[in-house]
Amino acid sequence: MPVIDVIELTKSYAGRTVLDGVTFSVEEGEIFGILGPNGTGKTTTIEIVEGLRRADSGSVRVLGLDPIAEGARLRELIGVQLQHTDLPDNLKVWEALDLYASFYENPRDWRELLVEWGLAEQRDVRFAKLSGGQKQRLIIALALVGNPRVAFLDELTTGLDPQARRATWELVKQIRDSGVTVVLISHFMDEIEELCDRVAVFSHGRIVAIAAPEELIDGVDAEHAMRFRLPSDAADGILDVIRGLPGVASVERSSTVVTVSGRDDFATAVTAALAREHVLVTDLRIDKRTLDDAFVALTGRELDV
Repeated sequence: MPVIDVIELTKSYAGRTVLDGVTFSVEEGEIFGILGPNGTGKTTTIEIVEGLRRADSGSVRVLGLDPIAEGARLRELIGVQLQHTDLPDNLKVWEALDLYASFYENPRDWRELLVEWGLAEQRDVRFAKLSGGQKQRLIIALALVGNPRVAFLDELTTGLDPQARRATWELVKQIRDSGVTVVLISHFMDEIEELCDRVAVFSHGRIVAIAAPEELIDGVDAEHAMRFRLPSDAADGILDVIRGLPGVASVERSSTVVTVSGRDDFATAVTAALAREHVLVTDLRIDKRTLDDAFVALTGRELDV
């Protein structure tokens, strides 16, 4: 049985359809990503899964439980880090963890979480005095203090500097490695690529794709480019050879620098042709297709940030 099983979920507000037949499942032990532009229903979906909202139709089971009918039991088994979480300025780190631990029947020892999440030295520091990265670690620790089997993390690195973001990524991996299933909502493509085993892409209230990030990227039918520098004595005829190769869309030359754009595996064909013609190029670079390319191909628009 999947840890999370969502089937044909629908939801409307004032006659506007927000969710239109959303179906997906999350397997135990994976980091499952939720990706989509603003207003496509991803937050509504997760709030329904968490039991914070009711669906109009469809079924949801989390750890075999109905989030509405069995919400009290479910809340003992999940941890939630909301996109916007704040605490009283004067609340100390240990006080926050102690308070949240009191909400559960079988919580983690919050003193262990202090150490695990690098907050031992901030034990007596008030929330307002914490750095952005320290606040984020505390919020995640609070989501884990109930000893959950599933953790929902919503935009957990927004506002953090690059170093703090990467440190947080390592902490998320630790959560998964400890046996907790993670559902990650993010608009950062690099975060999704780094962390997620699979990702669901939302668009206009529906899921348009579910796959591993690398599978989404490999499935992109979009142009990308390669660049290289020709030797000064290279004949122009090699450019005509390249233009005739499968997948090549355009060839541009500026002095000795050549830019070739194309689709599919055109770069392999180009490098093979250069080898056959005994043309030794330098500064060869191939622009890889990215998750951004996959997202635009699937949804028809850039991701709002």
